[in-house]
Amino acid sequence: MKMKALLVAAAVTAALAAPAQAATLRWAAQNDILTMDPHSQNHATTNAILMHAYEGLTRYGKEREVEPGLATKWTYISPTQVRFDLRKGVKWHDGSPFTADDVIFSFGRIKQPQGTMQIYVTGISEIKKVDSHTIDMILSAPNPILLRNIIDFRIMSKAWAEKNNTLNTQDYKAKEENFASRNVMGTGPYKITGWTPDQRVTMTVSKDWWGKLDGNIDEVIYTPIKSDATRIAALLSGDVDMLTDLPTQDVARLRADSKLKVLEGPEVRTIYLAPDVGSPELKYSNIKGKNPFADKKVRQALSMSIDRVAIQRNIMRGLSIPAGVMVAPGVNGNTPDIDVPTKVDYDAAKKLLAEAGYPDGFEIRMNCPNNRYVNDEEICQAIVAMWARVGVKAQLIAENMATFSQKFQNFDSSLYMLGWGVATYDAQYMIQSLARTRTTGADGNFNFSKISDPVVDRLTDAMKSETDVAKRNAMVKEALVRIKDEVLLIPLHHQMRPWAMKAGVTTLHRSDDRPEARFTSVK
Repeated sequence: MKMKALLVAAAVTAALAAPAQAATLRWAAQNDILTMDPHSQNHATTNAILMHAYEGLTRYGKEREVEPGLATKWTYISPTQVRFDLRKGVKWHDGSPFTADDVIFSFGRIKQPQGTMQIYVTGISEIKKVDSHTIDMILSAPNPILLRNIIDFRIMSKAWAEKNNTLNTQDYKAKEENFASRNVMGTGPYKITGWTPDQRVTMTVSKDWWGKLDGNIDEVIYTPIKSDATRIAALLSGDVDMLTDLPTQDVARLRADSKLKVLEGPEVRTIYLAPDVGSPELKYSNIKGKNPFADKKVRQALSMSIDRVAIQRNIMRGLSIPAGVMVAPGVNGNTPDIDVPTKVDYDAAKKLLAEAGYPDGFEIRMNCPNNRYVNDEEICQAIVAMWARVGVKAQLIAENMATFSQKFQNFDSSLYMLGWGVATYDAQYMIQSLARTRTTGADGNFNFSKISDPVVDRLTDAMKSETDVAKRNAMVKEALVRIKDEVLLIPLHHQMRPWAMKAGVTTLHRSDDRPEARFTSVK
């Protein structure tokens, strides 16, 4: 009996010590990726998928702390020179070695103007090779958020790009394709093995990855499912394991299902409207010879005609936070005293429109995605009805994210809805991308509404290099208040982001809405 007990105990110990059986993660959401070129589109779903294969020098750990990625160490030689020791022994998915040449090549590629990822290398003037596994980043000025910025500076193989004639970043807005827009070769924990647009993205684990998985996923199948009802049915029937886009009307039912679990939390994403404030005449309006949106009174009228609380209650079912500023709670810069949404006042809005010279309102076209954000089309429909009360007649054009994004990136919109997630968890990322005057570099690289405000520009340029935390935070706050007071953009709400999954799935909820297979298990 004693021997039998020892054998049983040994078997239990062995079972506990054995790695979990490898599993497939079937993950679905409403939005497809836009491209597989890591330097082309600053689009959250695209970044969330590609980060499984393409890595940066730094990355986020379990608690959102910055930790080593393809760099193992960084040393400040001076405030404007940072030396990175690159990880040795790393192999690209084709078996070739990762070196400093790949980092330098990727830096030149991500800066190309046809892409929208330049914000992640903002303030970096040059990258110099010290040796095969050491580089120096030369900064234009001290950069207080450098290590956060470069998390999404994804490194591509120079040799692979040369071999496949894909040295240049894809020009997505021109509907261009290149080898990298349809093929992936990274260093990350997963190899992306295929993409059929609007159907699926497939991945398999990379057995030669330098890191260690904190889960048991060896295969990922990502499926974009636009229809809310179809997405929910796929989860309930067992066809998918995890949903990260939940229709708000189904959340309570999913919470109550014993076969499922719901992970909940805020998302650092703000849904907003971007009126074209800079064109001399709007492209899509009945007003000719001038631009109504160039008048602050008109922008104020539009904002105060939106009932954000009604949207929260009736459309979002409580899963949103009405927004007063352009960054969400959890982002450095958001404080309760400034994140106060504009109050609804239809009479005051009519008065402002009359003072601006539009007593009868005007007509405008509004562009909106219908498969990207929670209830995006429904929100736009509600706003159209609200604006009609003050005489602003908005023609809604709602379409899938792929064609919608090509339009606004070509400045082919007079007013559009977008959501902005703050990947760096610092408001400079939003201010510099959306509200700074557009240049050929990172400044204003997602400013497609032609904002140009000298106060915002001055504050943006100052905060980039201010290392005194209190002084910098004051600049950030002043810029956020300026954007709010001038109504340069119109924030609607900050998204809440519940995920639903089978009871046997474990993963980390991420406020940037980027699930990571390396932290996920299925049993």
